[in-house]
Amino acid sequence: MPSHRMPSEADIISTVEFNHTGELLATGDKGGRVVIFQREPESKNAPHSQGEYDVYSTFQSHEPEFDYLKSLEIEEKINKIKWLPQQNAAHSLLSTNDKTIKLWKITERDKRPEGYNLKDEEGKLKDLSTVTSLQVPVLKPMDLMVEVSPRRIFANGHTYHINSISVNSDCETYMSADDLRINLWHLAITDRSFNIVDIKPANMEDLTEVITASEFHPHHCNLFVYSSSKGSLRLCDMRAAALCDKHSKLFEEPEDPSNRSFFSEIISSVSDVKFSHSGRYMLTRDYLTVKVWDLNMEARPIETYQVHDYLRSKLCSLYESDCIFDKFECAWNGSDSVIMTGAYNNFFRMFDRNTKRDVTLEASRESSKPRAVLKPRRVCVGGKRRRDDISVDSLDFTKKILHTAWHPAENIIAIAATNNLYIFQDKVNSDMH
Repeated sequence: MPSHRMPSEADIISTVEFNHTGELLATGDKGGRVVIFQREPESKNAPHSQGEYDVYSTFQSHEPEFDYLKSLEIEEKINKIKWLPQQNAAHSLLSTNDKTIKLWKITERDKRPEGYNLKDEEGKLKDLSTVTSLQVPVLKPMDLMVEVSPRRIFANGHTYHINSISVNSDCETYMSADDLRINLWHLAITDRSFNIVDIKPANMEDLTEVITASEFHPHHCNLFVYSSSKGSLRLCDMRAAALCDKHSKLFEEPEDPSNRSFFSEIISSVSDVKFSHSGRYMLTRDYLTVKVWDLNMEARPIETYQVHDYLRSKLCSLYESDCIFDKFECAWNGSDSVIMTGAYNNFFRMFDRNTKRDVTLEASRESSKPRAVLKPRRVCVGGKRRRDDISVDSLDFTKKILHTAWHPAENIIAIAATNNLYIFQDKVNSDMH
């Protein structure tokens, strides 16, 4: 759904999230807005055509604030959105900026009551002396209205910037993580949270790593994982202790001394971690690779995929332009057999875990035409070039796909490319499925 004007900073998409059925898709942007897309039902004329996603509701979730104690501006940018499992006709989601988490309720109204006894059509109270007979109010159909209302605001839980939120499988609690701490909240209680991880050293000069992402296990409500800027994953068990500073398992790959360089630490920082739907594996993304870890094997990942290895020779200029600090996300497909992550030049990568085949695809205006088939792209590093190959020197590093999401059951993916949201569906990738 590309827009054709120059993107303003506020329009840049900062998070993308499908709900549990995949019928709704939410995006958050740097301007503090949340846009919800709903999948249209299949049309009767073409029963096999997938329903398109259309805008369902747009609302302002966060406003810019000012912290007077620290003389700091708090951006309205939405860092993360998480849907709550649906328990009635309404939908609920959590959205967060750097400091404040909000719970929103989304409801539909397509009928309105008419024929009140004590009120007139405008809703004003009638003079009771004029009410001489009673009537039964009726519900009349009206145009569908989607109402979004703030239910709870969870503030003052974080000193540092919130980088992730995750809803627990118990459907009652969720956690929020910042650079140094992870807090556990109850969805019904806004004025207190429990600190479950604190890696802040007594002296901040001794600080060697920060928390980069965290997530609850999909089935075991006592387990969660958090990743660090040092490239490690810590699996924690809340049954073992109230404060989970002592992890149950540490997943860390020993460094290859032959690859050691000035940039080793920066590029090994984990920018995203996601449990597989089965709960058996974890997927992590660092600057150059995605890795699959087995929960039963801490020593090394069971699979490592190179996302854009051709950038190894470019790390110096990527450091100077700050691109080396870009935080790419990663996603599993519904059956945990294919993984997806973004890259530069509006490219995104897919890796099939069974066939070990991988493909580079591009999110562009050409590829977003109806029924367009995505052509695999190739990046070459000097030497012979095949037709349609793109040289590593002509990649556009301002076009980066940081945020992606995969429909929980079907081959539908959402790709955020700056201020454009692309939704590719069904035959996203016929050569891999």
